[in-house]
Amino acid sequence: MPNFIDVIIPVPLQKLFTYSITEAETNFLKPGMRVSVPFGKSKIYTGIVYSIHNVAPTAYEAKEIHQILDDFPIVTSTQLQLWQWMTKYYMCTLGDIMRAALPSAFILESETLITKNNKKVIDETVLIDDEFLIYEALHHQSSLKIHDVSNILNKKNVLPIIKSLIEKEAIIVEEEVYEKYIPKLVRYVRLHSKYNSDEALQGLLEDLGRAHKQKEVVLSLFSLAAKTKKPVKVSELSNAINASSGIIKTLIDKEIFEEYHIQTDRVSYSGEQTEDSKQLNMHQNTAYNEILESFKTHNVTLLHGVTSSGKTEIYVKLIEDALSKKQQVLYLLPEIALTTQLVNRLQNYFGEQVAVFHSKYSTHERVEVWNNVLSNSKKAQIILGARSSIFMPFINLGLIIVDEEHEQSFKQFDPAPRYQARDTSIVLANLHKAKVLLGSATPSLESYFNAKQNKYGLVELMHRYNNVLMPDIELVDLKDKHKKKRMKGHFSDQLIEEMTEALSEGYQVILFQNRRGYSPIIECNTCGNSPQCPNCDVSLTYHQYRNQLRCHYCGYNTVMIQDCMACGSQDLDSKGLGTQQIEKEVETLFPNHKVARMDLDTTRGKYGYQKIITALEQQEIDILVGTQMLTKGLDFRNIKLVGIMNADSMLNFPDFRAHERSYQLMQQVAGRAGRTKERGKVLIQTYNPHHKILQQVSTNNYVEMFKEQMDERFNFKYPPVYKQIKITLKHKDFNRVETASIWLAKSLRQVFRNNVLGPEAPPIARIRNQFHKNILIKIPKEQSLQKTKEAIIKVNNSFFSIKDFRPVRVIINVDNF
Repeated sequence: MPNFIDVIIPVPLQKLFTYSITEAETNFLKPGMRVSVPFGKSKIYTGIVYSIHNVAPTAYEAKEIHQILDDFPIVTSTQLQLWQWMTKYYMCTLGDIMRAALPSAFILESETLITKNNKKVIDETVLIDDEFLIYEALHHQSSLKIHDVSNILNKKNVLPIIKSLIEKEAIIVEEEVYEKYIPKLVRYVRLHSKYNSDEALQGLLEDLGRAHKQKEVVLSLFSLAAKTKKPVKVSELSNAINASSGIIKTLIDKEIFEEYHIQTDRVSYSGEQTEDSKQLNMHQNTAYNEILESFKTHNVTLLHGVTSSGKTEIYVKLIEDALSKKQQVLYLLPEIALTTQLVNRLQNYFGEQVAVFHSKYSTHERVEVWNNVLSNSKKAQIILGARSSIFMPFINLGLIIVDEEHEQSFKQFDPAPRYQARDTSIVLANLHKAKVLLGSATPSLESYFNAKQNKYGLVELMHRYNNVLMPDIELVDLKDKHKKKRMKGHFSDQLIEEMTEALSEGYQVILFQNRRGYSPIIECNTCGNSPQCPNCDVSLTYHQYRNQLRCHYCGYNTVMIQDCMACGSQDLDSKGLGTQQIEKEVETLFPNHKVARMDLDTTRGKYGYQKIITALEQQEIDILVGTQMLTKGLDFRNIKLVGIMNADSMLNFPDFRAHERSYQLMQQVAGRAGRTKERGKVLIQTYNPHHKILQQVSTNNYVEMFKEQMDERFNFKYPPVYKQIKITLKHKDFNRVETASIWLAKSLRQVFRNNVLGPEAPPIARIRNQFHKNILIKIPKEQSLQKTKEAIIKVNNSFFSIKDFRPVRVIINVDNF
């Protein structure tokens, strides 16, 4: 009976491809193993075995697999179940999820190799010049890749020449799959086995009589091995005697030393487990017991704890409980910046049991963490990471903690799968029969609504640790300050006064502005023209430190203009403010204090976050200017003052969540102030101090904000009252997008009637030379979500059956918030 496997390939295909396998392969293969498979005319992909069966495909003849790449599954059956759920819920393909889930080193590359045909003697006179060059090169090299042939001939299209050589039987072509992951090997040395006896050793030392340095190296090897009772690294030996590696190499060449390698992890914890977890105070202890009680009746519990109430210490106690039951823990954070601060804290408690997984790690480091989780290694009992860590191959997951659960960063917007890590983690926990704790000082409306509906448990922690008072929040009326001429640049006299006082007392200051760059708009004072991005419908942002204009959407950049492009005038002015401009102004106002900036531009490197956070903790920085990276749960002990430079830019944003997000951002950034004994101060500069959200922030009134926002959501049918699916259409031809979006919206209206909004151009209608149109579908609670999605897919298939619409890219985003 023939045997077949369904394979997931990292390509966005709606269906899985079926391949034929032999009887022996059937007995060996298991779902979750990798196989390399031919796909299309010439490509070879790494695929994941999804299922093994006896049903031959009807539409095509099944090809044979190329080779098996694993001895055991690297993807667990639970992961495959999660992937299957994600494809249905987020309307994406298994190929999309595979590419997002697996470290790229697992998805092997295929390279075409050509080798000389040694079985046949070729008459070289029949070869033309280019063919002869390649044939000649293969006399000196055993094989060449296609791009090597391009380099030799200095031509892009070399396939006709290779084809001709194959026809003349001069060369053989083969596909070779390259494993990208290279284990880290450390060099060690030991004395050669022939010197094991005392006599041989004595003879060696006499022979080395005059070679003093070599003799010293041999003796050092003995003393190091005796002292550490461990194998001796080449680097350790070299450092111990300050000898060059050349001497050690000479001893290896003379066969006095033997060289060998041991595979080691790139990610390792060098310290010791030094601390016991802290004793919880009365309020924390009450909250901890309430969470345990809540877990008896609910799988998901929301911990609503004000900033600096000590939520992390409660998490630590829950982690200890899970570890005592031999369970793994996933600790999700929205930002890599947070992981750098929390890693040290958790490693102090749990030592090497903590593993970190996020995009700033190299692909080799991520493979090692993956393998440690898969083998349930002692090194990976607690996984600390950003949203992609939900894809880890957990064996025995007992607890998921989602810290700062309200954060937008948990949602992936591009590319597919466009998943929400917080919601996906609840499904993951359900598959593992684990518990989920959502923690935040400013919970998302969805989570708080679910808690109020008794879907989730709710635990509240309303006292700061050590009974420190909540920061004193004041609103500064910029309109009034401008009128009375009490502004210096973008700083009100009150903010300067408070900053001077805090700095003189030895405290640090944080200034928050949610826009990077120097100035969002450069404008000509003569004709009013401002430089625009040629690829997007946005003005270019001025970055002073590089003296260039940049687009934050497509990355286009150009040198800063001196004359207006429209009228030639040199009277150019900058409007609006970004973090660079604030940094510059602060340096002028406080020349004797150290100023630093934390935004996307300053944290690009692997350790970018770490350097800034460490410098602030060690009080090497007096004033830190930053974007929303600063707001996410960072714990700084010496901040007394937080200044929000301009609250209005957040409030006046065209999005139904603008007010909720503004409240969360301001409340979170305010929470960085006064986290120890001294009460902190927060100054919010605004042109509209009577705005309801600003009043709610100043009184720290989350419940009032929740009620008011929920009333609006009920009235206008927005989440969490209605679910939402956003469809975006993109194409470089405006008319085609316009026609296609009108057709699609009309078809959807026939099914969903008034619950379809659009098509509407977004605030930025063109990005990377692609015109965008949005259609919004609102889904009432009583309407079946699955049937809704099936109807959308049906309409979508009809859409693509129209020839003119096929080039239009359609992106379906479920829960697009």
